[in-house]
Amino acid sequence: MICLVAGKVVAPLMAGAMTLAWTHSVEKIVWEEDWRATPAGLELVQARVRGSGAGMEPPPEARLVGGAWAWKPDVPPQAEVIMRRSGATADWRVCIDGECRPMEAYVPPDADPIVMRVCP
Repeated sequence: MICLVAGKVVAPLMAGAMTLAWTHSVEKIVWEEDWRATPAGLELVQARVRGSGAGMEPPPEARLVGGAWAWKPDVPPQAEVIMRRSGATADWRVCIDGECRPMEAYVPPDADPIVMRVCP
């Protein structure tokens, strides 16, 4: 199961897989990452971006699928993923089973940073 941690707040997502989504602050393009909990840590299963520009170019192995460039990033499982909130952009979105909610549905809206990890 995946948990979000913000200070003393621990929010179990009650899911072993989720999509983390956000909108690029300059390009206004949606970026999505599919994560799943494994015994080795958080595995990044797939990344997608619905355009390019301002440092968002998809890698050469990306394929256009359903209007988004999709690929499997070559990164090992992560013990944790640290997310920051600048206040200058829309909040992160957490999508579970196709239903997306803003990060503030799980942790306080002013919490920063937020750490995603496999729940103990």
